Amino acid sequence: MIQANYNPDVLTCLANLSNDEVFTSPSLVNEILDLLPEELWKNKETKVLDPVSKTGVFLREIAKRFMTGLESEIPDRQARINHIFKNQLYGVAITELTSLLSRRSVYCSKLANGKYSICEAFEDEKGNIIYDRTEHIWLNGSCKFCGASQGVYDRNDALETHAYQFIHSSKPKSFFKNMRFDVIIGNPPYQLNDGGGTGSSAKPIYNKFVDQAKKLNPRYLSMIIPARWYSGGKGLDDFRNDMLNDSRIRHLVDFADSRDCFPGVDIAGGVCYFLWDRDNKGDCQVKTIRKSQSLVSSRNLSEFGTFIRDNLSIDIVKKIRLDSQTFLDSIVSSRMPFGLVSSVKPKSVGDLNLITSNGNGKIDSNLITSGHDLIKKWKVLLSKASNDHGGQPDKEGKRRIFSRIEVMPPNTVCTESYLVVGSYDTEEEAKNMANFLRTRFCRFLVSTILLTQNITKGTFTHVPLLQMTELWDDTKLFKKYGITNDEIHFIESVIRPIDLHNE
Repeated sequence: MIQANYNPDVLTCLANLSNDEVFTSPSLVNEILDLLPEELWKNKETKVLDPVSKTGVFLREIAKRFMTGLESEIPDRQARINHIFKNQLYGVAITELTSLLSRRSVYCSKLANGKYSICEAFEDEKGNIIYDRTEHIWLNGSCKFCGASQGVYDRNDALETHAYQFIHSSKPKSFFKNMRFDVIIGNPPYQLNDGGGTGSSAKPIYNKFVDQAKKLNPRYLSMIIPARWYSGGKGLDDFRNDMLNDSRIRHLVDFADSRDCFPGVDIAGGVCYFLWDRDNKGDCQVKTIRKSQSLVSSRNLSEFGTFIRDNLSIDIVKKIRLDSQTFLDSIVSSRMPFGLVSSVKPKSVGDLNLITSNGNGKIDSNLITSGHDLIKKWKVLLSKASNDHGGQPDKEGKRRIFSRIEVMPPNTVCTESYLVVGSYDTEEEAKNMANFLRTRFCRFLVSTILLTQNITKGTFTHVPLLQMTELWDDTKLFKKYGITNDEIHFIESVIRPIDLHNE
């Protein structure tokens, strides 16, 4: 009988809009809310804004906490409901549809002043959950607020613009009559197609919601966002630097695999949520979650130029940097090591050998525009694309990192699909470098930075530059740098070996 009368929560089983606009489950929302001080929910003056409301789940779960926390101060249930929904909870929906869904979740009616609304205090149908269709402001082919491509998002009125209201305003305080909010919280859209490449290229947008929320200067700010900002790139360098150097970020909960946070949702590099505490500076408590295990540490986020997930990883990187003065990023090529774009096709004749992602062949040396000093040397070729899908581990929680690693003889060049790792006088040195790249040691150090699909020279910042007159393997490397058994076990738990037969 109990099972027959079970009334499921619809917000636990909604399908996601996309991997860019992900619904948040009630259980995850409550984990995020648990980071906030409990006394907030006992204060009838506390004001909360969700500037990116999709289902209304944040506001709904907060309302439950207010209902309990204010029970003694406002004993009458209906009066308490009216006060909370009219004076304490506010939202800005991302679309017309999600505004209706949010009001239905929060007010139990898509019309805030409707017959079935649980709040009796509203005079208009929107209540405190607003949505006004917003247009992009085009400037030189892109939106001046969010950077959206005019070629992709300059649409007719029948289509969704993805011009999100909260960030398409130079005066966000005007939304609710310059109201001051104690808490701003939500799960913003993650990215927009920027019209590059094959159409799958995207630029991050979640950082703009965080920056806009900070302009409102709330007491607390918490958002769940992709973790790709840890390593910067793609317009995120300034955002990364601001986040890492902001001592008001007091909690950071990190999911190395997004599927541990959003079941079935594969977000490259994982996701995280944070608590920004305006009036309470200090070290950040970092909790990294991998499958059912979690590691917790308290640290200064700005210790390194990028964010390193695990405490054990930090200890290993510190050992490397204490013992080494030069690192592999100093010899890894930049993009297009020979000035050849990926679309260049090999020919049947030419004075140089050419390696491309679509096959090998010949090319004339007069087409080479850079890297001339590398041509006559032995080199190591490395695929620019990671073997892992956007930094995501496999089902066992392990990553391979590199895909194609190959020794390049003299008079051989490649397109921008590859990087070149060093140049050598002998084949033996090149082979030793290729073997070094295959070690778990090297690939683990790269993994501390690599959270996206594309490998760059910057991802080798923590990898020591060693003499390649010597053949290195994991045993020798672990011994050289004093890597403990626990640290070795950790490395082996996150980096899988390379099968040379299937490379």
